[in-house]
Amino acid sequence: MEQVQNKQIILKDYVNGFPKESDMPITSSTINLKLPEGSNAVLLKNLYLSCDPYMRGRMSKSEGSYVSSFTPGSPITGYGVAKVLDSRHSKFKKGDLVWGMTGWEEYSIINVPETLFKIQDTDVPLSYYTGLLGMAGMTAYVGFYEICAPKKGEYVYVSAAAGAVGQLVGQFAKLCGCYVIGSAGTKEKVDLLKNKYGFDEAFNYKEEQDLTAALKRLACQNLEVAKWAGRTSNFWYMSGQTGHHFLSVLLTTFRKIILFLRE
Repeated sequence: MEQVQNKQIILKDYVNGFPKESDMPITSSTINLKLPEGSNAVLLKNLYLSCDPYMRGRMSKSEGSYVSSFTPGSPITGYGVAKVLDSRHSKFKKGDLVWGMTGWEEYSIINVPETLFKIQDTDVPLSYYTGLLGMAGMTAYVGFYEICAPKKGEYVYVSAAAGAVGQLVGQFAKLCGCYVIGSAGTKEKVDLLKNKYGFDEAFNYKEEQDLTAALKRLACQNLEVAKWAGRTSNFWYMSGQTGHHFLSVLLTTFRKIILFLRE
């Protein structure tokens, strides 16, 4: 079997405070480019990796979380785009492009390939499958269109609006003809929401003493007594007595980082 060097980014140990570069050293190991007979796995060549906010929580030891902690001494895992180099699974064949959970390494063996999504459309940049066409896009699409489903003319509020999910929800809402208000934590992000992403209004929540008053002011008093009406996944929605709906995407604001691994 052909063996090659596999460059990996590992978590050195559980992290306290702000992560440092030394917490994630680059190491190298060897890997066979041919899977053994009887395996149900796929071997991937990773092309793009996504760095997402929830991964910080996985760097600390925790129990009862919706996602498990990383294992110190092992490669960090996250969403990415990859090419299948070898497959023992009937759903995948050599040469397929996929997106899903993989390792922060050049090559990954995925023992549960059912978690991967086969990429059918390649007429867009593959990096889109770490964002708009990947986890962030699916979260925004399902939460907005299939669960909250505001109607044209209704009011939509998005928190963490400059984040990967929030900015998409705001743009989906504009496409639906909604009046969109977003909040973020810096002036630069507020400017980005209004001048690039097309939000009708945006504000810095750190500069507001009363969130309800801020929403009333920016929504032209269309918000009356708002109440929490429901929750699913990372989405909450509020409904005021006027019938206007507010959608809040509760995700930490972050800047999307795409890491490219050279072939």
